[in-house]
Amino acid sequence: MSSILVLHGPNLNLLGQREPEVYGFTNLEDINSLLEEEAKKLSVVIVALQSNHEGVLVDAIHAARNEHQGILINAGAYTHTSVALRDALTAVMLPTVEVHISNIYQRETFRHHSYIAPVVLGQISGFGAESYRLGLQALVNYLSKSS
Repeated sequence: MSSILVLHGPNLNLLGQREPEVYGFTNLEDINSLLEEEAKKLSVVIVALQSNHEGVLVDAIHAARNEHQGILINAGAYTHTSVALRDALTAVMLPTVEVHISNIYQRETFRHHSYIAPVVLGQISGFGAESYRLGLQALVNYLSKSS
């Protein structure tokens, strides 16, 4: 059974409270529950981690190389700033899908650039919490075709 690492970046622990007009009222626990349900349907295991610290996320990506078959990541603000996350994803060479709750291309200009997008399988944004479920489906579909 495939194992997927789900990474939630900075400030995602405040979902449901933070800017609900942008991110909605769904909290991180609800998203993880949604992913657990979907993982069961897809016959995969997920391990979720949220951190506001870039180094914790980098360490988790490095460790994933020996524990997981893929990564689902919402790097939050690090999407637009972190060469370290990009380099970690490149180094471990695990299939990865980037997700965002909001459509980053409809927001402030600085959010239009993702350091992560060029090194992942694809990016899903703008569908609220559904972005995570869609990203998991896409990743599992890719893994099933490449095994």
